[in-house]
Amino acid sequence: MKIDRVLDIKGEVCPYTFVRSKLTLEEMESGQVLKVIVDHEPATKNVPRSMENEGNQVLDVSKINDTDWQIIVKKA
Repeated sequence: MKIDRVLDIKGEVCPYTFVRSKLTLEEMESGQVLKVIVDHEPATKNVPRSMENEGNQVLDVSKINDTDWQIIVKKA
């Protein structure tokens, strides 16, 4: 899978995790893929749900190490 942009927002908490992710996606072209890295566990539920509510496609949510998760989103 080709990742077009990576957004590392470790240290941020909800709702800022979604806001920062949404603003980054708005700068991207339709069909591009954004990888968001978070360390705030509630964001692993809230960001994907909000992204899908915005019409985007969540491709993956997975833990990448002891403290961090990746959320991969394809822009609608």
